[in-house]
Amino acid sequence: MHHSLKKCFACLKKEHTSSSSCVDEIVHDEDQEQSEAEEVEPRRSKRQRIEKSFGTDFLTYMVEGEPQTYREAVTSSEGPKWKEAIKNEIDSILQNHTWELVDLPPGCKPLGYRWIFKRKMKADGSIDKYKARLVIKGFRQKEGLDYFDTYSPVTRITSIRLVLAIAALRNLEVHQMDVKTAFLNGDLEEEIYMEQPEGFSAPGQEGKVCKLVKSLYGLKQAPKQWHQKFDQVMLNNGFKINECDKCVYVKNTTRGYVILCLYVDDMLIVGSDDKMIKSTKDMLKARFDMKDMGLADVILGVKINRTQNGLVLSQSHYVDKILEKFNAGDTSVAQTPIDTTQHLSKNRGEGVAQLEYSRIIGSLMYVMTCTRPDLAYVVSRLSRYTSNPSSEHWKSMIRLLRYLRYTRNYGLHYGRDPAVIEGYSDANWISDMKDSKSTSGYVFTLGGAAIAWKSSKQTLIARSTMESEFIALDKAGEEAEWLRQFVEDVPRWPKPMSAICIHCDCQSAIGRAQSAMYNGKSRHIRRRHNTIRQLLSMGVISIDYVRSKDNIADPFTKGLSRELVHKSSRGMRLKPFEQVCTKENLS
Repeated sequence: MHHSLKKCFACLKKEHTSSSSCVDEIVHDEDQEQSEAEEVEPRRSKRQRIEKSFGTDFLTYMVEGEPQTYREAVTSSEGPKWKEAIKNEIDSILQNHTWELVDLPPGCKPLGYRWIFKRKMKADGSIDKYKARLVIKGFRQKEGLDYFDTYSPVTRITSIRLVLAIAALRNLEVHQMDVKTAFLNGDLEEEIYMEQPEGFSAPGQEGKVCKLVKSLYGLKQAPKQWHQKFDQVMLNNGFKINECDKCVYVKNTTRGYVILCLYVDDMLIVGSDDKMIKSTKDMLKARFDMKDMGLADVILGVKINRTQNGLVLSQSHYVDKILEKFNAGDTSVAQTPIDTTQHLSKNRGEGVAQLEYSRIIGSLMYVMTCTRPDLAYVVSRLSRYTSNPSSEHWKSMIRLLRYLRYTRNYGLHYGRDPAVIEGYSDANWISDMKDSKSTSGYVFTLGGAAIAWKSSKQTLIARSTMESEFIALDKAGEEAEWLRQFVEDVPRWPKPMSAICIHCDCQSAIGRAQSAMYNGKSRHIRRRHNTIRQLLSMGVISIDYVRSKDNIADPFTKGLSRELVHKSSRGMRLKPFEQVCTKENLS
């Protein structure tokens, strides 16, 4: 065919050749190609075939997986177990009056459903229980018709640490509860219809559909409706919502007080005495199907260990999982999280194991966010190269994992004193010549241990060390204002509240903050100056000078030597949990 096209293009180049003669030549050539078709070799792909590999840790087991459909579940070898789980789910739905059977209105189309089956496993690998969940196909909902708002808040991890620090200060008990089928409690405002579940059609009413009265798993508005219902119950029973965290509830009476933190369906309850905690639990059990878990042991993957002098938060079990999964063959350790002599830069070449790198970063970010402030700077730094890591980035990652192995049993130890919130602020002005932006860092402590921290690259360019420190001081002041407003709603917190002292190691930034006049030309610095001056004048914060070697916010801005890393970690009361227990046993 390509021979004929060449001749056609040749005809087009000629100025006096007609289009009809070109067509005749094409037809003539096609007749010749048909006779030569047997001599043409078949087309073969030139794409190079590469053997696919899922890695050395990818294993395949020939086991019976979870059923995918209702019929598959009830007819499997574990059918009686799955039938019992299905019955329990249907009983919970019917007891909650989740739907009512009605005739489908004209012009409406019911949503489908699906059964989700899961085996809940114990720590030793044995089966704990069989779980069945009826889920509506909410992906077929239409916005503006079947749902409107879907947003639902959860409590901040900083709020949880702050409440636990207060519990340690006052020697209070911390209890935990869990809501069974939490999303089934929300009341629906929209008209939504669903098909009757297979095997549970009402006799004589097979043609009807389920009109949802309450929320169901899978609906887009289910989280919002559940939180709204929980809000109503708490407010109707004398609780008040903390203005800084909409998922923290406080009740203060002459008999005592109680603080409750809600994270979707997990609750932490801190009370001044057992009676206040028991009355709160009884109230919740009367309104929802609750599971009382007694004294809090693990919340959001964070272990809560009780000692004679307070509480210790640790994630050693999660750290072990990270090391076993990503660094199992390495037994070496490192005493600092980052090499101070290594300068990382953007990779211009081909990436190295980008997916594995991203997984490690995600796991480390959760550890850093919950209980390990000493990882904040290095995780923030390494996460900048997630899209295309190089061998140099992997070298720093391996060192970080070795440091994690060296400090696997570290935990935040909240004690009985001091009962004031203190802050530390620091900045590192343009440490890398290839990057013109500085690094900010701050940390706040209560009960001697860190409750809030952050390490981040500044979003604007500072022209001097003073400006970079000033920008970091502004960020610390913003967090201090939030912490102060939070504890204002804590019952029996000393009133009037004293200003939160922020320690800074830059005297020029302190002098600029305390000066009533600023005649600089940069608008971003002028705005921050006005903000800090306002916080100072209102008594929200105070600023004090601290030497750089005593500033525990220093590791949030740069890599440090072994001695300084150890010193700053102890300044945040981040130390081995076994060491804490040993000292207390000796005492």
